[in-house]
Order: sequence, then structure tokens, then C-alpha cells
Amino acid sequence: GSRDVPGGALLAATAAMRAGAGKLRIATVESAAVALGIAMPEAMVIGLPQAEDGGFADTAVERIEELAAEVDAIVAGPGVKQSHSCKRIADLLLRSEAAVALDVALLETLDPPGERERRSMPVLLPNADELASLLGCAPEHVEDDPLGCGVSAAKLYRSIVLVKGVASHVVTPTGECWRYDGGAPGLGVSGSGDVLAGIVGGLLARGAEPLNALLWSVWLHGEAGARLAQKVGPIGFLAREIADEIPLLLPR
Repeated sequence: GSRDVPGGALLAATAAMRAGAGKLRIATVESAAVALGIAMPEAMVIGLPQAEDGGFADTAVERIEELAAEVDAIVAGPGVKQSHSCKRIADLLLRSEAAVALDVALLETLDPPGERERRSMPVLLPNADELASLLGCAPEHVEDDPLGCGVSAAKLYRSIVLVKGVASHVVTPTGECWRYDGGAPGLGVSGSGDVLAGIVGGLLARGAEPLNALLWSVWLHGEAGARLAQKVGPIGFLAREIADEIPLLLPR
């Protein structure tokens, strides 16, 4: 989260709990901490130093590294304001022992891992523009070949990658690919991606391997949208409503 978009953290946090995470911490900027703590009483909320633009200050990075060493799974990116601190945060999270899912601002400055090895592969959740940034190509290239670009990103970053679209694809560094074309048009609503990231985090926290966590998260997110399309309409439901459908879908 950030001063301007604290709700991104709340949406992801709620979805993580709805997906079965048992304990939750929210690390956010200090101006958002009290409001998030009231909105999400189940969570421990840690307010971190804040820059003038409402994002994380450079001095927050060291504390984030300490927090990362204490948890099983991390979702980072929802609501985070893009700044030069994002690269440092992404790098330190990828050095941690926790399972990691990265989204939004944490993707835009990410570097390929080189020879660095992790205990589990990261999960990357880019939209088309973020996927283009990961590959250093034009967004039009991603639009022309989304699946090929997803496979390239998975290989380059040694990660499990979600290629978002009307049909979503999950791809691995070895070129394996799964397709999901369910859901509903309303899943394009603002904040829906934050919910998806939170579902991934909840399943990672429960011990799911990264590939399984992402596959099930895409299905849960899509099927939740389909249920809301029947209750509310194909469009017009809110991102905050998606997570409430998850518990009933988990037994399936």
C-alpha cells in the first residue's frame, strides 16, 4: 500500500485470509497503518517510514528485510508507489527464504536473477505493460504474442509467470503452459489484480508449491468472478467482493 492507494494492501490482505492464511502481517507506509489496522483487525500492521510522495522511504528497506526473514510467504506490490526503493525491496525479497509473489511496482525495476538460486521459484503477476518492462520490449509486442512473451519472462527470471488477459496463461521456465478462459468481464475492475495476488499469497502461506498456488489462484479468482456475475451481473461487482466467494470455492 501507499498513502494514495492503501486499499491495494487491504484487498490483497483480505484475499490472503479468505484463501486460508492463518496469520497475516501488513507492512505499509506509516500514514496508512492505523486505518488498515482498523479495517483489518486480524492483521498485525507495521507502519514504515514514508517518503514525501507517499511511498516507502529509503529507510524502510532495512526494516522490510528484517520482516521478510520472519515469514513463510510474501506478497509485495499491491498499492505500492513506484520509486527507486522498489528495486532494493524486490532484490532483498528475492534473497529471502520465504515464498514470494511480486506484482505491480515491484516488477517494473526487477533484474534477471543471474546465478542466484532460491528454495522456491518466485511468482510474477505482470499486466501487459509490466511484462513488456520485464522483457525490455514494446507493449505492442506483448499484445501480439502474450504467451511467447510470458514464456520468455519465465525463462529469463526463472519464475512462474501469469500472463493476464481474456484468457489467462500460467507458464514455467521450461515452457509448460496452462490456460484458463473462465471468469467474467467484471474481473477487469480496479483492484481485482490485488485480490488475485492475495489469493496467491494465502495459498503459498498454506504450503502450496508456487506453480500449484498460482494455478489454483487463477481458478479461484476466475470462478469467484463467475459466481458474482450470476449474483450481481457480468460487470458492476467490486473487487472487494471477490474474496468473499473464495471460502466456498476452496472445497471444490
